[in-house]
Amino acid sequence: MRLLVLGGTLFLSKAVAEEAVRRGHEVTCACRGSSAVPAGARHVPLDRRSASARDVLEDGYDAVVDVARHPSWVRSALEAAPSAHWVFVSTISVYADTTTTGAGPGSLPLVEEIAEDVDLTEHPEAYGGMKVACERAVLEHHPGATLVRPGLIVGPGDPTGRFTYWPLRLAEGGPALAPGPPDRPVQVVDARDLAAWLVTCAEERRTGVVDGVGPVHSWQQLLGEVAAGVGTSPEVVWVDSAALAELGVRPWVGPGSLPVWLPEDGGMLAHDPGPAAAAGLRCRPVRETAADVLAWVRSDAGAPLTGMSRAEEQELLRRAGP
Repeated sequence: MRLLVLGGTLFLSKAVAEEAVRRGHEVTCACRGSSAVPAGARHVPLDRRSASARDVLEDGYDAVVDVARHPSWVRSALEAAPSAHWVFVSTISVYADTTTTGAGPGSLPLVEEIAEDVDLTEHPEAYGGMKVACERAVLEHHPGATLVRPGLIVGPGDPTGRFTYWPLRLAEGGPALAPGPPDRPVQVVDARDLAAWLVTCAEERRTGVVDGVGPVHSWQQLLGEVAAGVGTSPEVVWVDSAALAELGVRPWVGPGSLPVWLPEDGGMLAHDPGPAAAAGLRCRPVRETAADVLAWVRSDAGAPLTGMSRAEEQELLRRAGP
């Protein structure tokens, strides 16, 4: 298979290119090239911020994997490779309902489409709407495309540092602040597992829309798996979400935050994993991901990190009290 990966040097798109090369496919990575493409893949220079893909790429690919978030980039790429099977990586952020658990495509409304490119550094809330526009463009060009909406993607090389916070924190030991209640649902998918499945979707020319999500865990189960993966048995101190909010703790990501915690969006990380599993997505145990993430962080001084410092955490534990 001649596979075009739009990207191929960072996290998920890099994992897709690596997996496709491993399977013996002819892989082209179209990207700026500021980071090296995987060994065995061909690099075609393409800066989607300043060049049109149709002016750079030739047609004739069997399949394309695209992770773009800007509608103009997707439209340009679709015009450049009109005969390929399209595997588009969208996001669960396209859903307007973030509270319903166990749902998925066809049962949840979408956010309003944003057809123009928006600077996400200034307007991060536009992410889901732009992805909706990207999805529409793909399905208009290729009604038989594979459209995957992943949840929280984790693993070595994660540029966000969200899940990375937890293996690093639990490996340090000592009382660890965690968002209660312990039975609150949470859901992750390893980038390597998702990438392997995306390559299979390209090989088999799968059609349809599916959420690319892993099994649903409780927070207690997730942190237990992380602790097992990093070889510790830390004391986890559960603080209710309402109390965390009163203490001024930021959710999800960023300085001073408790990463991955979503106090108001209990359904966002609790989508139905059944359709993806039935379609062939196989997810490794969280403990394996945690062990690999910790090894990556310890070997790469530049690994992105986020979340609160240990001093901030201990002050919050003091203030939360018994």
